[in-house]
Amino acid sequence: MRDGTAYISATQAEHRSERVSNVSYELDFNLTGEREFSATSIVTFDLSDAGSALTLDLNQARVTNLVINGTKVYPNYNGSYLTLNAKLLSSGSNRVEVSFVRAHSTNGEGLHRFEDPVDGRIYLYSHFEPAAAQQMFAVFDQPDLKASYKLKVKAPAEWQVVSTMRESNVSPEGLFKVWDFPETPKLSPYNFSLHAGPYKVWQDSRAKYPMRLFARQSIADKVNPEDWFNYTSQGLTYFERYFGIPYPFKKYDQLLVPDFLYGAMENAAAITFSESGFVSSGEMSLPQKQSLAGVIMHEMAHQWFGDLVTMKWWNGLWLNESFASLMGTMALAEIPEFAHAWQSFFASGKQRAYTLDSLVTTHPIEVPVPTSGNAFDNIDAITYQKGAASLRQLSYLLGPEIFRRGVSNYLTQFSYQNATLDDFIGSLGKAAGKDLSGWTKDWLYQPGVNSIEADYLCEGGIITRFALLQSAPVEYPTLREQKVRVALFDGSSHGLHRDRVVDVTFKGSRTEVPELVGRDCPKLVYPNFQDWGYVKVNLDQRSFETARSLLSQADDTLLRAMLWQSLWDSVIDGKLPLQDFVATALINAPLENDLQISEQIIGKLKTSAYYLHSSDKRKGSFAEKGLRALSQMSLRRAMESRGNKELQGLWLDAYIDLAYGGDAIEHLNALLDGETKVRGVDVDQDRRWDIIARLNRLDALGAERRIRDELEKDSGDSGQKAAIRAKLQRPDGNIKRQWLAKIGAASEPFPKLRVAMDNLYQPEQGALARASTDDRLGMLLALDGRGPVYSRAAAAIIPGNCTQDDIDSLTRYIDSDPKLSSGMKRAVLEARQLQERCVRIVSRLP
Repeated sequence: MRDGTAYISATQAEHRSERVSNVSYELDFNLTGEREFSATSIVTFDLSDAGSALTLDLNQARVTNLVINGTKVYPNYNGSYLTLNAKLLSSGSNRVEVSFVRAHSTNGEGLHRFEDPVDGRIYLYSHFEPAAAQQMFAVFDQPDLKASYKLKVKAPAEWQVVSTMRESNVSPEGLFKVWDFPETPKLSPYNFSLHAGPYKVWQDSRAKYPMRLFARQSIADKVNPEDWFNYTSQGLTYFERYFGIPYPFKKYDQLLVPDFLYGAMENAAAITFSESGFVSSGEMSLPQKQSLAGVIMHEMAHQWFGDLVTMKWWNGLWLNESFASLMGTMALAEIPEFAHAWQSFFASGKQRAYTLDSLVTTHPIEVPVPTSGNAFDNIDAITYQKGAASLRQLSYLLGPEIFRRGVSNYLTQFSYQNATLDDFIGSLGKAAGKDLSGWTKDWLYQPGVNSIEADYLCEGGIITRFALLQSAPVEYPTLREQKVRVALFDGSSHGLHRDRVVDVTFKGSRTEVPELVGRDCPKLVYPNFQDWGYVKVNLDQRSFETARSLLSQADDTLLRAMLWQSLWDSVIDGKLPLQDFVATALINAPLENDLQISEQIIGKLKTSAYYLHSSDKRKGSFAEKGLRALSQMSLRRAMESRGNKELQGLWLDAYIDLAYGGDAIEHLNALLDGETKVRGVDVDQDRRWDIIARLNRLDALGAERRIRDELEKDSGDSGQKAAIRAKLQRPDGNIKRQWLAKIGAASEPFPKLRVAMDNLYQPEQGALARASTDDRLGMLLALDGRGPVYSRAAAAIIPGNCTQDDIDSLTRYIDSDPKLSSGMKRAVLEARQLQERCVRIVSRLP
């Protein structure tokens, strides 16, 4: 029996799928743009036995008509699902017709409604993952009950309607039009979609399949469709060639939508993207274009791996996302302007995976998912980036062509079906002629990250012994098999020069590398050259000192990126004081002209500033001097980088984030007023809001008035959210209390509350933060109870301002055993551990 909630358990879903098969839906929607919509769902299916009742999911609707196999009945409906009377069901074919009225969603799930504050136009889009299709129609809402969908939509005449298939007919009906869509191929419910509204449409025919791009009318001038169509057409060519299988659908639509919960969603042939991530008020920078192209490729990979072949249950979601992350980066690296894609993968997502995998809350890649409500509990960098890195490592172990062939065989065998991890690994193992059960056990079912270090001895300037040492945390002692590249470098005042590279497959605690015995003694050894392995590198002492002294002189950009990371890892691990890292960065960052490495460095500098802000910034302290130095250096880099517009813009944005002190406040005000400028870089609308937010965080005179004035010029959705962000960053207890009350009462739309939760307290606002510690902890249970969407956002208000008092407060809260969801419990535990790390790092500052 189900528990009355909208979430179905894995066991219940399995039982339902054993009884139900051959599902199809006829969906009829009446969309007016008002806050409610009406619809009819006709569900036909085969039932293996009619001996017991069956549930049909439909969330928070007002059911107006229910007909089961021709018999009209009063609905047995609890607000989450309909219970279909066994006496009215048949073994064999069944037909259920449900008519209902439902409010549109406003939290990014179901059929979301958005009213554009600029022009009052209404836009709708659907988002169903993991189990929110039931918020739009009556459905067996689980991934292994694939079905076909036939759609009819009545909508205002000026609207566009978009779904998996292109419309077969559009006919006028007064002030409305009726759109008919043909039957889709078999899809899991979360892969189907419906989007409607007066969207601006761009079309392109350069690919084998018709492409369209949709966006709100009020932001259309901020969209460059050429980038979208260019990257999309290249991706379609790449994936068809790699998979050896034609694109599974007839057209390729992409929509930019507001209030989106995530970066993008792989709805079959009608992919949605967040406006906030992919719409820019100025010309997109190269990193922004790379982000756009990377997400396009990620979602495109899902059209095969996820939509064509789909997991049976949500425990397979990691494989879906890991594979798309891997394939998205592979496709991205084929575009010449993004040839550095793997360097970005190492420096960003992979580092997030290493961080999460080193926390007390680490988890295996493959974990049980008890209910659909837990589907996203463990969707994180371990799921995405560690999973992707593990699959990449497997491709090196098997050989890239064998890996590709195994993937192609898997997609061919299970097309339009559901499959499991065993099916996927089995296809790879069959292609390789190898039993991969041991690899699967070590990599997918055991948590934690391993470390490697070169252990070598030199005599007379020659290596006489060389081995790789592998270690693991005490809590997670698994030692894995990996294939890596080990590189030796000699060094001089002129830089680092590669001497020898060897491929090594290591396993166990020690692996001898006899090929390197007899080589000249190196100045630096890097045991994961070119980043083949998912493994943390501990530099030996000689290599560590070389890295610090010759950091900017390594010719290989990926190696430089890895050396920067090694130094930062030493800070996190307590081996290198933060002040030493900051000093090294102040010397070497101005010498770095690679855009991706500069972006990586800036990320470390921002985190350094967080630690410095969290310490005692009395006048003359290292923290105060360090913050001023970071502010001044970033502005200097922005000014000195003329001729490299991308690099200049990167450092100007860094300066806005790092600006500190009275001189910086005067300069930021002058930038806003046009009294000064950084030649070569425009201060567009996005940067204006960034500056205003920074001025408010610094409590600059007149900064609050800046918010009001700017909002009059930029009153759209993005402007309203930017104004909330700026206002919340002020060191004003009254403002923070007001918004904390709004969060508790849910008295503002969820998208705005999410912005507020992300910006409530800054690290230097410790006294204000501590005043609300008890209130925020007291709110967590109620916010958690509003469901997974709210719960994930509410994690941002967990107290944590780098003090022992905060750690003690979190410890007392944890010990009180609050009845939190597993996801929220994990967030609280992570917050405490990260605060312990912060206190440790800050305590070493002079």
